[in-house]
Amino acid sequence: MGPTAGYTIESLDTGLRLMRLFLTHDSLTVSEAAARLSVGRSTAHRVLSTLEGRGFAIRDSSGRGYSAGPELVRLGRPAGFGTAVREQVGAVLDDAVRRTGETVQSVALIGDRIIVTDGRESPHPVRVVLETGRTHPAHATSGGRMLLSRMTADQVCALYPRERLDEGSPRALGSRSALLAELADIRECGYALGRDESVPGMNTVAVPLAGSSWRDRLALMACVPAHRGDDAVLVRHAEELRRSAAPLYTAGRPSASSES
Repeated sequence: MGPTAGYTIESLDTGLRLMRLFLTHDSLTVSEAAARLSVGRSTAHRVLSTLEGRGFAIRDSSGRGYSAGPELVRLGRPAGFGTAVREQVGAVLDDAVRRTGETVQSVALIGDRIIVTDGRESPHPVRVVLETGRTHPAHATSGGRMLLSRMTADQVCALYPRERLDEGSPRALGSRSALLAELADIRECGYALGRDESVPGMNTVAVPLAGSSWRDRLALMACVPAHRGDDAVLVRHAEELRRSAAPLYTAGRPSASSES
């Protein structure tokens, strides 16, 4: 539904339309925004600069393009809660718990935190308990770092404007520099490891699950009691998680129009 005639604030309308473009575009140049909005480049530049100043857009390091900023990311609906997505992710989780024998979770990113959207518990008597809906600092979990690694360095820096990272256990990363370095390693190997971070005595490993952009990305994470989850075991679990996630990851996230 379009704006009511006679009550439109043109600059606000342009800004809102531009924000909506970030739902379908990971980045936009001034020229691209101007063309898609049918406005002049100077207007597009002013609107983008205003959004940047309020945290709804960030400029990449080249200075030419803009991406969704932390405030817009926080407003986004978490992936994985719609009916269609839950059904498809549920099949992946069933397969993943069978393959690994450990508690598995799907997690989504909201700002600088992750939320557990769904999961399955391990059949072992000693196991990690599933806590759907619980949130954790993204930098202090393997699932969070997996999702952060799929963002640009500029987007990560916008989420973490300070060098010091305060939240998390003593084993969690304490600086943005260390986080950026680890994210680069995660991009290289394709999985993220967590050792005794968000919960003492628990090790984790995460791989990509679904989604092609910040709006709908999910990670698949296995949670293992530390006594049976050293690095070698976690790497093997990463391979099993990849096999479980492959059908959904390669297909991408289901259409939002089929969700309820």
